[in-house]
Amino acid sequence: MAASTKSNVRTRRILLADDSECVRSIIRKSLEAQPLLRVCGEAVDGMDAIEKAHELKPDLILLDLAMPKMNGVETASVLRKEFPDVPIVLLTVHENVLENTGAASRATTAGVTAAISKHAGAAAVLECVQKLLKIES
Repeated sequence: MAASTKSNVRTRRILLADDSECVRSIIRKSLEAQPLLRVCGEAVDGMDAIEKAHELKPDLILLDLAMPKMNGVETASVLRKEFPDVPIVLLTVHENVLENTGAASRATTAGVTAAISKHAGAAAVLECVQKLLKIES
């Protein structure tokens, strides 16, 4: 059972999948600076993310678009079937990946809930996570 705060609001568990240890570290620090967010696990590729999602049962999944073994869209497609109610956020270095009609269509079909450019920074990732998990900042 997840920890609770004084207001009895449940801490939300996030799975973070990115092949860059540096990116994972920055995002983890930003998220865990918030009292109601905890990174319950980190994955280095798509296959690892799927395994850890089964093991950890996160409340939200952050997936890098460009990962080894399975990219973020392929991973999201598998995860969406197994975790239909868990928000999946795609992280990418491309500024406007979802403005590309083909990329947007593939991501939407795969079940991606939202997409964020890493160039927007950790604060943008945090804002998106809080919005999807309905946590006030």
